[in-house]
Amino acid sequence: MRRRWCPGSLVHLLRWMLLRLCPRRRGCQLPLWMLKIQAYLKLLLHSLFYNSLTDSNVVFDSLFEPLLWTVDYLTRSFGLVFVWMVVVLTTSILLVAYIVLLPNALRTYPTAWLVWHLCYGHWNLVMIVFHYYKAVKTAPGHPPSEKNDIPFVSVCKKCVIPKPARAHHCGICNRCILKMDHHCPWLNNCVGHLNHRYFFSFCVFMTLGCIYCSLSGRIRFLAAYNALERFKHLEMEKAGVPVTGMGPLIGLLPTGQTDYATPAPPYSFKEKIMDKGIIYMWVLTSTVAVVLGILTTWHALLISRGETSIERHTNSKEKSRMKRMGQVYKNPFNYGKLHNWKVFLGVEKRSHWVTRVLLPSAHLPFGDGLTWDSYPIKKEPILV
Repeated sequence: MRRRWCPGSLVHLLRWMLLRLCPRRRGCQLPLWMLKIQAYLKLLLHSLFYNSLTDSNVVFDSLFEPLLWTVDYLTRSFGLVFVWMVVVLTTSILLVAYIVLLPNALRTYPTAWLVWHLCYGHWNLVMIVFHYYKAVKTAPGHPPSEKNDIPFVSVCKKCVIPKPARAHHCGICNRCILKMDHHCPWLNNCVGHLNHRYFFSFCVFMTLGCIYCSLSGRIRFLAAYNALERFKHLEMEKAGVPVTGMGPLIGLLPTGQTDYATPAPPYSFKEKIMDKGIIYMWVLTSTVAVVLGILTTWHALLISRGETSIERHTNSKEKSRMKRMGQVYKNPFNYGKLHNWKVFLGVEKRSHWVTRVLLPSAHLPFGDGLTWDSYPIKKEPILV
């Protein structure tokens, strides 16, 4: 009679084989030679992918390294494209202002009002052009690559050079930057110790210029919009298309009736192009004023706190860490709001608020960006 294997017998057989292979009778363990191989493979795996500094941030950076590299490469490749976009868009606004708005102002504005517009508009333009050029062409500052005795806080793992306080590595420029704030694609340059003031001043004066164009061109914008709506209404009326709700001036008119008792004057191609240019200028300057104004306000808050964009992130993490330890973190580069602005703008005496802030100035910032004192200027506030 053939013996039949039951599940219970198979389990007992496997258990007996495991007990024979194990060096000890307690529990089920792998043979010693297999444990040695397992330990060697585990050590080999750790030596390739693990060290004592590995944490979730390192793993996250490693996983997203290809994506970050792609972004850095595209930003580096299209840097000049962004710069030319700023130049072209700004030039287009100037063309509309000089060709369309200025002739109308010369005909209709009083002399005093016209002089104010000409003086303020050209001063604002000079400040925008000067600070943008200096922000693009001025190097942000780099730590020395040769051996020196300058104190440092860490060693850059990519440049393999000592990094002073407030210095960070830029993956796009592929260099360490002194007092790095961020890499600006619109400048095709890093914002650092030597050109941070130029960048912020450009943002301020560009925002003011956009607000000025938006407010001064508001009436012309409404007139141009209504003129284009009226022309569109008349064209559709000639084609026999029912028209309702085409604009504030003609939306409630019945079909076949215009808002003129007599035929409307001819709407030339030149007038149409000029009205479209005014609408283009108003929409662009209003949009930039809002977006750039928010960015400028954010940077102004950071300057008041004595921080850069990168330090804002690191200081927040340090505050949280020290709070868990029952301690209070204090930013060593925060000298108080007024002193922070004086250090940032390079104001040493009262006249500098005019010569170095309200007029174009190429003066260097305080310090060399390698070492930072507790209070680089006098503590007595300047009477403003």
